[in-house]
Amino acid sequence: MSTNAKDKLIVALDVDSAARALDLFAALRDVAGMFKIGSQLFTATGPDIVRQIVAKGGRVFLDLKFHDIPKTVAAAGIAATRLGVSIFNVHASGGAEMLKRTADAVAELADREGLARPKVIAVTLLTSLDPASLKQLGINEEPRAAVARLARLAADCGLDGVVASPREIGVIRQTISEREFLIVTPGIRSSHDPSDDQKRTLTAAGAITAGTDYLVVGRPILNAEDPVAAARKVVAEIDGSLRSLEPK
Repeated sequence: MSTNAKDKLIVALDVDSAARALDLFAALRDVAGMFKIGSQLFTATGPDIVRQIVAKGGRVFLDLKFHDIPKTVAAAGIAATRLGVSIFNVHASGGAEMLKRTADAVAELADREGLARPKVIAVTLLTSLDPASLKQLGINEEPRAAVARLARLAADCGLDGVVASPREIGVIRQTISEREFLIVTPGIRSSHDPSDDQKRTLTAAGAITAGTDYLVVGRPILNAEDPVAAARKVVAEIDGSLRSLEPK
């Protein structure tokens, strides 16, 4: 199995204690390439859980979806950089000034202090939103059109990529020609998994074939009787899709 397949899996540590998160990290670190720390775990444990995982050699996607005035989000990006995360995200709907100031602040800090620069990516639309939900928010676009518009904004502001539903991978690749522009995809389910509150889902194989760079998988792994086996199954599916894309 290729190392590349493993590196494309981000396991979402959506748990409520540092002990549980560290147990999962220890069990899965050889299976997954990165670990997502989101609002639940970060609020329960604070930034020390990030420091602990990074100190143990783990790569962290800090999924806090910063969305505030430009100065505040840029300062949060500086703090995330100093924590040593590999990726963090902001909401694209925060606007161009917020996106640009954050990307610039992170690049300047990393250069000045000799730190690794994390990838800064933008959330387009949450995977829990469907067309009816968008209309309630006053957005009279189909999800694909809104995602394409927000992805273009993120790219124009110097961000490294976006978080987007697997259903919109194709339109992002059509909109952004630069292949190094990252797509991080949550909402990954197998045909046997419940969708829970995710509305725009796809399988791991489907997302890889469509052109995503990273898959974020939480409940299908965390809720499995054997999380390691479940993670290996996802990586095997990724590997199969990557092999199918290789030139014959």
